[in-house]
Amino acid sequence: MTKASEKSCGSKGPSTGLTVITTHANTDFDAFASMLAAQKLYPNARVVFPASQESSLRNFFVQSMVYLFNLVNLADINLDEIETLILVDTRQPSRIGPFARILDRPGLSVHIYDHHPAAPGDIVGQVEVCRPWGATVSILTHLLRERGISITADEATIMSLGIYEDTGSFTFTSTTQDDFLAAAHLLSCGASLNMVASLLSREISPQQITVLNDLIQNMERHRIHGVEVAVSTLSSDDYINDFANLVHKLRKMENLDALFAVARMGNRISIVARSRISEVDAGKILARMGGGGHRYAASATIKEKPLVQVEEALLQYLNEMVKPRQKARDLMSTPVIATQPDISIKEAEGLLTQYNVNALIVTQPSCGRERLLGFISRQVVEKALHHHLDDVAVAEYMSSDPVTVGPDADLVEIQEKIIGHKQRILPVVVDDSPIGVITRTDLLNILVNESYRMSEQESAQIAANRGRTRKVVRLLDERLPKEILLKIKQIGAIADEMKVHAFLVGGFVRDLFLMEKNLDLDLVVEGDGIAFAREVARRFSGRLHTHEVFGTAVVTIEDGLKVDIASARHEYYDAPGSLPIVQTSSLKMDMSRRDFTINTMVIQINSENFGTLIDFFSAQRDIKAKSIQVLHNLSFVEDPTRVFRAIRFEQRFGFNIGKLTAGLIENAVRMKFFKSLAGKRLFAELKLILSEDTPAKAVSRMNDFNLLPVIHPCIRYNDKAAALFASVKEVLSWYDLLFLGDSYNRWAVNFLALIHSCGPRQAFHVCRLLELSPRQERLLSQGRRDALMRLKDLERRKVTKNSLLYKRLQPLATELLLYMMAATAKEDVKQGISLYIRQLQFEKSLVTGKDLLNMKIKPGPVYREILDTLLAARLDGKAKTKDDELNLLKKKIA
Repeated sequence: MTKASEKSCGSKGPSTGLTVITTHANTDFDAFASMLAAQKLYPNARVVFPASQESSLRNFFVQSMVYLFNLVNLADINLDEIETLILVDTRQPSRIGPFARILDRPGLSVHIYDHHPAAPGDIVGQVEVCRPWGATVSILTHLLRERGISITADEATIMSLGIYEDTGSFTFTSTTQDDFLAAAHLLSCGASLNMVASLLSREISPQQITVLNDLIQNMERHRIHGVEVAVSTLSSDDYINDFANLVHKLRKMENLDALFAVARMGNRISIVARSRISEVDAGKILARMGGGGHRYAASATIKEKPLVQVEEALLQYLNEMVKPRQKARDLMSTPVIATQPDISIKEAEGLLTQYNVNALIVTQPSCGRERLLGFISRQVVEKALHHHLDDVAVAEYMSSDPVTVGPDADLVEIQEKIIGHKQRILPVVVDDSPIGVITRTDLLNILVNESYRMSEQESAQIAANRGRTRKVVRLLDERLPKEILLKIKQIGAIADEMKVHAFLVGGFVRDLFLMEKNLDLDLVVEGDGIAFAREVARRFSGRLHTHEVFGTAVVTIEDGLKVDIASARHEYYDAPGSLPIVQTSSLKMDMSRRDFTINTMVIQINSENFGTLIDFFSAQRDIKAKSIQVLHNLSFVEDPTRVFRAIRFEQRFGFNIGKLTAGLIENAVRMKFFKSLAGKRLFAELKLILSEDTPAKAVSRMNDFNLLPVIHPCIRYNDKAAALFASVKEVLSWYDLLFLGDSYNRWAVNFLALIHSCGPRQAFHVCRLLELSPRQERLLSQGRRDALMRLKDLERRKVTKNSLLYKRLQPLATELLLYMMAATAKEDVKQGISLYIRQLQFEKSLVTGKDLLNMKIKPGPVYREILDTLLAARLDGKAKTKDDELNLLKKKIA
């Protein structure tokens, strides 16, 4: 329906002819509410039921809401006088009773408002507003709101009732966000949810209990193309009150996937259908019997046919129209192309080419059968060959923990596992032995074939369900300061002007979901990132620093906010541990080069799609599972530093390294990929680990993976080392509390604890291997040696004077003092260092050089000697005031 024709709906002015609003037979609450809403669009229209409606609906209407309608009995209407016919909640001629007879009359204008999918034989109107929403009254509510037409509280209650019933209180899969918005608007108009709840949850009468029991007793379960469909019949000489509601209750009570209830009521037969599975389209099936509805709920009324004949026709249509539910055994490819775990990567490449497949199953003989170990993909094999790993066994790089299915798994489970787990090949197993495989290509072909049999609406709905996008505007509002959110929107507006797509990415997005504070923005631009960064810097009068080789830039704007901006890019590595070679690429390719899945989410900031989250690699699933997972099996071959990052993230967030990822870390250590790693890159990761609040846990984990010898063989983690790290944590907490905001290098104190087991020459060697700066080397090598010597001296000889304590500790940096305080086992030494840090280091002689000059003392080295002597006296309590110091000086001079 075009927007122009939608806008033309509603009353246009006075008309000489008659305008009638009607709906389908077996009027439900949605139809009833839609007629009320349509009357507000067409205030001069008459409301006419095409036939009898549900008794409960009649009672509700007659007793409570008659005053809201321009209601006219069908018998009082001259059909030939109707100039405009308004149809709501239907567009099928078989469901509108006698009004169908005038549809072909020249000059009749038909206006249709409906939420049901299109079907053959539908009425064609001059005005059609048909949208795939959960309820027709939602569509009409939107139109009323759009036009500013007021709605009373009573009207809002009735209209809400229609939405709640037809969406199953927003639980049916046909529900859309527009239904929620419509209900929210009606609630703002004064709708009574108590009234809605009481009408929807009405008590069952004794007669209805009898009917429900008969339906249960008469119910037969039919297995049709692998799908279970329940059919129940009953016969009654009287009208069955609220039959549709009873059928709905029965489906829920018996937990049925699909239910068709056929009831003879006097001289007519009513069929009510409910389905919750895509294989059974209730609306299409009952359309064949003159009824209608949508995929999940439908009804039909049949006259002048015996019950047995109707039941037979129904079963015939079910057999024709229920889609087969395919099982894994029907879809899998056999025989399985498998190999052994000890063949080389080069041999695996030959097998992939020989059999023209993209993945090999890896098995091992066990008890007379082949036991599944994992699989290896062509992509992994080709990357391994690129890194000259031709002779390495496939066991080292296979995916060792694949998800599998049994032979009776249905298409839904197969789809969830292949798409949800990003798995190229899905083994079908019996007792851990593969009997077949289903590939991503197999699944794609099945889904494409399915889509040909679906309407556009259904295909769109499935695509939305499979998509990994969602709006997170509220999350941004809740987690970010207003000034930061405003800047993000302003940057998004710049992207709009430059016609590029801009996205928040990486740790910033991850930390939003983990509720971790992180206000350094990380942006990726599909376009020229450096040009975009220059414009951002110009607009915000910020500082710009660019890295042309990598296509990245850093903009620092007011209040020190840093914005990292990069072009969407792809990286490849010439050798393990080397720096990447960068090429421009797409957003998804940019995310595919990231270290772990949890860092691959993006949020678009362009105005039109602001706050749209895109999750390419199931990051939300891994965050929920608290799992660290690599994106591909050669991740640590390309960049071994990711191993240390995995451990840091695991400990910081309380996650667990996934089984496959852990195996790949062990493989990277065993294959000695760290040998070619630049010391600076290794130190950068170590520094981040040692800057964490509790680095001991990460160091312990590094020890589990035998990573400490990668730094240097002298580094060990045992009970003694664990105790030292615990002591360092305690000392740093004490210092941070004592000197709030004081600047020192936390990582350096923990680094000293890390190399505590190393001798002086070994410590020097560690610093050289890690390519530390000269200043860092002086602190952590020469400074460490000096500090340990002074500590040993303090532990051996008790210091009784503060001046001597000052003399021994004064040359040392804060980091060395804190390390000594943590390392000593003697409480008196710890107390002495604490005294120095808290008090003694800040003491100075009150007599200055100017005072000495006034006393006619000739300037020179003697000044330092005099002032040191006076300070020592002050430290030891022999001089408390300036006069005390001057008197002491005079005595010395005398």
